[in-house]
Amino acid sequence: MPAKPLIGVTTYLDPAAWGVWDMRAALLPEVYPRLVQGAGGIAAMLPPDAPAVAADAVARLDGLVVAGGADVDPARYGADRDPRTGPAADERDAWELALIEAALAHGTPVLGICRGMQLLNVALGGTLVQHLDGHTGGVGVFGAHTVKPVPGTRYASLVAEAVTVPTYHHQAVDRLGTGLTPSAHAEDGTVEAVELSDGPAGGRWALGVQWHPEMDADLRVMQGLVAAASA
Repeated sequence: MPAKPLIGVTTYLDPAAWGVWDMRAALLPEVYPRLVQGAGGIAAMLPPDAPAVAADAVARLDGLVVAGGADVDPARYGADRDPRTGPAADERDAWELALIEAALAHGTPVLGICRGMQLLNVALGGTLVQHLDGHTGGVGVFGAHTVKPVPGTRYASLVAEAVTVPTYHHQAVDRLGTGLTPSAHAEDGTVEAVELSDGPAGGRWALGVQWHPEMDADLRVMQGLVAAASA
C-alpha cells in the first residue's frame, strides 16, 4: 500500500481557552485536518515560524494547504487600508507568503482556502478587493452561493458542474497575480477560484478557492491536492 502524502496546513496564533488554561495557542479548526484525512492524506499543523525556515518545512511536505483566517495586510500589495479591513496578522502573513513562495519554487502542490487564495494571489503580485457584500451569512455564520467552473481549467477537471459552496469572506481577488487564471466565478462575477495557468495537463499544481471546502461534504478539491501530492 503506498504511503499517504503528508499535507501541511497553516494555523492561527490566537488566544484560546480549554480546561483550566487560557493562553495563546496554535489553532486550526478540526474540519481542516478531517478534510485532509478524508481525502486520503495525513495532516500536519504548521504554526507561524521564521520565514527563513519555510523552504526547509516545505521540503518535508508532499502538499501544502494555506488555511482561511484574518485579512491580508494591504501593505503586502501596496494598497491603503480600507476602514473595513481587519487587523493585520503580520507574523502569519510573513510565514504563509514564505511557504507559498517555497512551495511554488519547489514544485510542491498548494491549495489556498479563502485567505489562502488571496495570499496566493498576493504572492504572485496581485491585489485584493478589500470589501464586498453578500458573501457571508452574517457575523460568524457561513453563507452559501453557487460557483461555476471555467471550462478547461484544473478546477473544472475536479468539479465539472456548478455547485453551491459554503462561503465566508468579504475580500476577493482584484488584479490577478502573474501566471494565475480564474477557474470559477460566483453569480455576481466575483472570482471564486484561481490557479496557475499550466492547466490540468501538468506543471506546478497551485489552486486557490475563495469558499470553505472544509465546511462541506464534497471532497473533490482536497482530493485533487492529495492526488497531486501523491504523484
